[in-house]
Amino acid sequence: MKAKIFIVEDEPSIVTLVKYNLEKEDFKVFFSHNGEEGLKEIKKNEPDLVLLDWMLPDLSGIEICKALKKDPKFKNLPIIMLTAKNQDEDKVLGLNTGADDYLSKPFSHTELIARVNALLRRSKPSISEDVVTFGDLKIDRLQRKVFRGVVEIDLGPTEYKLIDFFIKNPTRVYSREQLLENIWTSNVYVETRTVDVHIRRLRQAINIPDTKKLIRTVRSAGYALDND
Repeated sequence: MKAKIFIVEDEPSIVTLVKYNLEKEDFKVFFSHNGEEGLKEIKKNEPDLVLLDWMLPDLSGIEICKALKKDPKFKNLPIIMLTAKNQDEDKVLGLNTGADDYLSKPFSHTELIARVNALLRRSKPSISEDVVTFGDLKIDRLQRKVFRGVVEIDLGPTEYKLIDFFIKNPTRVYSREQLLENIWTSNVYVETRTVDVHIRRLRQAINIPDTKKLIRTVRSAGYALDND
């Protein structure tokens, strides 16, 4: 899974098409058709990038952008404005409000994917790079291989997904519920204790002799990739 993208757009046909194209590229996609709900869900889901329609039936894209940029937690969240407005002054307004990029409708979905990837490379290289490291831990996403130093670590598919997810935001604590939502498919019921089982397996695999322990348990909160 590359990254989480949230779409706020009131035209269902556009949402359907954009969602389809993003999911083809292995992005996890959330969406909302109105501004107030969209702002609330963005804060709940904490996406890696937002595609934001300028004209919405209630709260405008500009207002949402301003609200997110005022929030310290989301001030660096990449935002691409999607709009039928194509005047230079409109683009300047959107960018001055805090948007990182701007696409006028109708837009090429190839261009949209390119813009999304470019923003993610700048804002969160650990999401989009083919090879990413944390201390002596290295993940080669092209070969789906994990290493501690020069030692290759043999991981099951779920354990690989877990470590690849953790390394996107090292030291950040994730609850069991957040891990379930991001690692397991939403249409399959999995108990939270299943997370503990796979975390234990992951620890047993990556905590090899003469290396620092990597997965930290935070009591009553969850787990984090950490080497302290």
